[in-house]
Amino acid sequence: MLIEQRVTNEGPSAGAAYLLWFFLGLLGAHRFYLGKVGTGLVMLILTISVIGLFITRIWWLIDAFLIPDMMRGKRAELRKLLVVSAGGVNPYAHLPSYHAG
Repeated sequence: MLIEQRVTNEGPSAGAAYLLWFFLGLLGAHRFYLGKVGTGLVMLILTISVIGLFITRIWWLIDAFLIPDMMRGKRAELRKLLVVSAGGVNPYAHLPSYHAG
């Protein structure tokens, strides 16, 4: 229960993620915030190029629907880290690991 509270408090905020998506999304700021550094860099580089800007706009719109899934992935990573750092047995060990793109 304490771990879930820490995940809620320390995990990413949906409001912050969507604000970053809306105002700085073409630069990939929301992806950096949610721990997707590689794809955030790709968005940033594509936005700088003229042809890539068209691709990034489409990607930006699709990301509006992908943010909740990215947040679940980030929270799952944080939960796993907190369980391991607490020295406890991972209650999610029997479940398949979650990997978001």
